[in-house]
Amino acid sequence: MKNNQTPQVRIGTAGWSYKDWVGPFYTQQQSKDYDWLEYYSHYFNCVEVNSTYYTYVSPATVRGWLRKISDKDDFFFTLKLHQDFTHKRKFTYENIKTFSKNLEILNKANRLGGILIQFPYSFTMHDTTLEYIHKLNEIFQNYNRFVELRHRSWNDQSVYDFFRSLDLTFCTIDQPQIGNAIQFELIVTNNRAYIRLHGRNKDAWFNSIRNFGKEKKIDNPDEAYRQQSLRYDYLYSPGEIVEIAQKVKEVFDKVKEVYIIMNNHPQAKGIANAFELIHMLTIQMKTKIPENLVKTYPVLSRFAQNEKMG
Repeated sequence: MKNNQTPQVRIGTAGWSYKDWVGPFYTQQQSKDYDWLEYYSHYFNCVEVNSTYYTYVSPATVRGWLRKISDKDDFFFTLKLHQDFTHKRKFTYENIKTFSKNLEILNKANRLGGILIQFPYSFTMHDTTLEYIHKLNEIFQNYNRFVELRHRSWNDQSVYDFFRSLDLTFCTIDQPQIGNAIQFELIVTNNRAYIRLHGRNKDAWFNSIRNFGKEKKIDNPDEAYRQQSLRYDYLYSPGEIVEIAQKVKEVFDKVKEVYIIMNNHPQAKGIANAFELIHMLTIQMKTKIPENLVKTYPVLSRFAQNEKMG
């Protein structure tokens, strides 16, 4: 069924709290006087919270997020489901209650876009995994569910029909094409699209997979972060951004809402690419972009209305 209206397009990044964004996006002075989330929300209308994958964030923290974006009428959060549910697949009623409480805080404030349910590459399609998705669907059925699957076995018409029957969004991802990695293809299974762009750093991605579980413990937190981030260290070229934008436009008449999340976060590369997609998919005119970001990524000067940072 076609949608006769242009969908609501939300473009942002996976997370906002990165030290290496100080310089390209944030400034030293700004990082002291201006909360990063508050500053981020000046430019983007959504963010995907990744910290909720690693820890059960306190309700006080979530309420703090709401205060920081209180003057932004159209800013939404999506929460990444904790790894207990997706990678470990061992969770308790208390885990459900804790995660759901934060969902409800955002939902009541009309700030919740939905839940990202991200499964690993090893989560392949068969009856048991389908049943597990059905189980999570029942637990979180009151919220929009975006399911990210990384193995090509999920590219199957029966899977799409299964998703449609449960009103689940089949998450589209762009990642290096290694092994049986799922391809970048927009599959519409309800009236929402959720697109995550991980970059195309094939060598780093391959090394990360090859060394999984073999890495030596790194005592320096900054070095550990650098090693972990290498696979996402990628700047999409203008041509690749055009290609992605064109594919997204092809589903505009099929959905009411589109989320595009940049996960190529090192050195604020995802921020730069997000501005390019905002230009191509929403405004098509000069837009305010931090001056330092344009200096770091001159390609943005084509459509930037430079804005002093501070």
